[in-house]
Amino acid sequence: MKTAVISGITGQDGTLLADLLLKKGYQIIGLMPDHRESSIQRLIYLGIERKIQLVRINLFSELEISGLLIKHEVSEFYNLAALSSVGNSFREPTQTFEFNSLSVLNILESIRKVSPSTRFYQASSSEMFGNVGKASLPIQESFLFHPASPYGISKASAHWLTVNYREAFKLQTCCGILFNHESALRPNHFVVKKIIRTALLIQRGDAKILTLGNISIVRDWGYAPFYVDAMWRMMQQDELDDYLICSGNPISLHNLVKLVFEQLHLDMERYVKIDNTLLRSLDLEIIYGDNSKAKKELQWAYTLTPELLVKQLIMDETTLLTWESNSGNQL
Repeated sequence: MKTAVISGITGQDGTLLADLLLKKGYQIIGLMPDHRESSIQRLIYLGIERKIQLVRINLFSELEISGLLIKHEVSEFYNLAALSSVGNSFREPTQTFEFNSLSVLNILESIRKVSPSTRFYQASSSEMFGNVGKASLPIQESFLFHPASPYGISKASAHWLTVNYREAFKLQTCCGILFNHESALRPNHFVVKKIIRTALLIQRGDAKILTLGNISIVRDWGYAPFYVDAMWRMMQQDELDDYLICSGNPISLHNLVKLVFEQLHLDMERYVKIDNTLLRSLDLEIIYGDNSKAKKELQWAYTLTPELLVKQLIMDETTLLTWESNSGNQL
């Protein structure tokens, strides 16, 4: 039985990855921050909270990380912990950069010193690429980074640390450069989750309006359960490498909102309002990727069109709303 450590276990990706690895027979150690409370409601929702050993740890402490690696003989370490809000990173740049960079450095140093056979996955981000001109799209793994936010900068730093430890110390490390990926387990402040949930509440008569910022942006949105499968596939390669994980289907936020409201038979013009206070100081106009390397080398398949993605997310969110109503719990 392999032992996998997942930092950020209580988030969307951590919960979905834990569920996947449990089905594959792994023993799971889930890391939670030692300095604040973290909700395990996502784990409860999937019914896996008792199948995981939860450990509170300070990722700024190399000593604590090293002790964990030695104690549990860790085969695979998936680092999904991050301060992941692009908007908040403009308000709290120092905190975002320090955590997203130094935590990764501490994990890599611990692996190098006490557990060099442990395989390491770093959750990189499409935000690292920044404003890529339309003529250069789609993005590929070889593109230079030019991040447009403190969050993107912090992720680029962590990405290059991971690559450096693979090249300099021959550790088995890899980076998954994931584009936007959604599920019902997203926190409510993420825009697609906000759109889906609010539209369903409007349909039920429990909300009156959906407020959004810049809806002209074009993004590459995908379905999160497929993306965590790609994470696992990366870690099973003979030699680890870095991969873009994306749908390859760019769509504007405006058109995504339109799909949601059309599928729910709601009038978008009536219920959607633009709030200028939600606009960012710098936003990416358009970004989408090329997933051909992942498809070829990982045998990873992504088949959902934007229409099918929206349909799936509406079904998932409807199921979650029913669970919350019946259980009295909230994610």
